[in-house]
Amino acid sequence: MSIEIQNITKRYGEQLALNNVTLSIDKGIVGLLGPNGAGKSTLMKIITCFIPPTSGSASVNGFDVMDHPMEVKRVVGYLPEHNPLYLEMYVREYLAFVAGVHQLKGEAAHKRIEQMIEETGLGLEAHKKIGALSKGYRQRVGLAQAMMHDPQVLILDEPTSGLDPNQLIDIRNLISSLGKEKTVLLSTHIMQEVEAICERAIIINKGVVVADDRIENLKQTNTANNVIVVEFESEVTQGRLLSIPQVRKVQRIKDNHWILEPEGDVDIRANLMRWSVDNGVIIKTLQKEDLSIEEAFQKLTRS
Repeated sequence: MSIEIQNITKRYGEQLALNNVTLSIDKGIVGLLGPNGAGKSTLMKIITCFIPPTSGSASVNGFDVMDHPMEVKRVVGYLPEHNPLYLEMYVREYLAFVAGVHQLKGEAAHKRIEQMIEETGLGLEAHKKIGALSKGYRQRVGLAQAMMHDPQVLILDEPTSGLDPNQLIDIRNLISSLGKEKTVLLSTHIMQEVEAICERAIIINKGVVVADDRIENLKQTNTANNVIVVEFESEVTQGRLLSIPQVRKVQRIKDNHWILEPEGDVDIRANLMRWSVDNGVIIKTLQKEDLSIEEAFQKLTRS
């Protein structure tokens, strides 16, 4: 596995930031979700050797973060939430500095710098000082530095913060392409971003992992996946629909489209079909309604 986390606990004095977290993350893009203060950034800082755990162990590509921090840093690219940059440096100057840190020199360094400028869309801004850039472009510089040494593992904490909609699409496409060859752990509050580019999501709440599954499975979590959306051929009243066995709640979407919610975790489609035959009501379309990832997130972290 690229990232192995075993029974990680982190305390800041009396505050318990992470509580016995165990995870395995391999190649692909994994979303790390949770409310503010859930422990996401703390977990990322442990993986990238910025802070030690109170107990437990973590390794990246087989290198323990406590015993072999330099080896871990060679295979990891990290974009922190509060993207620290040298604002007085020019973009190319800063990227050359980062290349030097990773011992890239000469033509190899020049090619890699130009490649990062192109991939992150910094071309028109590369001649400017970082301090003169917008927040979105500073974020691109942070992404470029994280990828400079072509790491096998990328840890990205809020990588699209401050980007406009067009920039957002470009960076999402870049991260998606990186995920085909690398392990990408991505923290974000933008749920559409998770659905757009992540294959799997880990949800942390109060320092505990409350969900770890593929996106499509998380969207089907809880009883809400038995809610159905139905379109009838002709007008049907709310009262008639409430007479269907085990239907608890109905809501009109528009015209003859309705949402039917069951009593508890039951599948009401058979009851609906029998009711439609008995009452001579023709059903035009019928489908289960999936949770959005945002709804799944709210159900798992609301407490």
